[in-house]
Amino acid sequence: MEAALARLLPAPQLAPKRLHDAMRYASLGGGKRVRPLLAFAAGAVSDASPERLEIAASAIEMIHAYSLVHDDLPCMDDDVLRRGKPTVHVEYDEATAMLVGDALQALAFQLLAEHRLADDPAAQLGMVRELAYAAGSHGMAGGQAIDLESTGGSLTLPELELMHIQKTGALIRAAVAIGAACGEALGEARQAKLDHYSKCVGLAFQVVDDVLDAEASTATLGKTAGKDARQGKPTYVSIMGIGGARELAETLRRDAHAALEQLGARARRLSELADYIVLRKF
Repeated sequence: MEAALARLLPAPQLAPKRLHDAMRYASLGGGKRVRPLLAFAAGAVSDASPERLEIAASAIEMIHAYSLVHDDLPCMDDDVLRRGKPTVHVEYDEATAMLVGDALQALAFQLLAEHRLADDPAAQLGMVRELAYAAGSHGMAGGQAIDLESTGGSLTLPELELMHIQKTGALIRAAVAIGAACGEALGEARQAKLDHYSKCVGLAFQVVDDVLDAEASTATLGKTAGKDARQGKPTYVSIMGIGGARELAETLRRDAHAALEQLGARARRLSELADYIVLRKF
């Protein structure tokens, strides 16, 4: 993914150089690449080609990178550390960080439009729709809006779940759907199993993030630890406690595995990723 992103992002020597350099700074040299991994793993279920998956996964990661750049801005979460290095608005400036996010989002959709990623044009159009939905007011943007509104207040558990289904889960769900769509048609039954899997791991990812924010160090996480509690943000830990949050993550992991049972050996990577998401330490 690092090589693919380096190739697909604008070269730093091209004008406007500062913007292109900042886009590469935001996207390269860090991150767990969970969403691209999920796209590749879902593509294994549908026997998709690596060449198609590389483009689709890069588009998804660019959307993720853009969301992090904007989330870190002073008008949002106001953070200074991401992936173990200064956030984009600290390394460059706020205006450049805004443009980096805008440009990465646009480039993601350009990639989906200019490469042939599915045999059926309708399937490729579905990828564009899936990614747009995940990034919009019913996805990441909407989840971030709820997050900002709830800071310093309280949410019920269902309200917290809705926020994270949008803010974190929507793009994870899109990664699985888009990766699978790069290959052979799976049929409604298998697609439903993949969708249930992605909902489980998407929510589990955030639950574990909340636990790690409460327990891990800044050096381990590569971002400011304990910030949610200091800002008064509702989290799974604040509502359920550490033990309850860990138990929920484990339940979601079991549900994710159960959803894959009928998909056979091709789903092995998805199963391993469910384990990684829940059992990770950073």
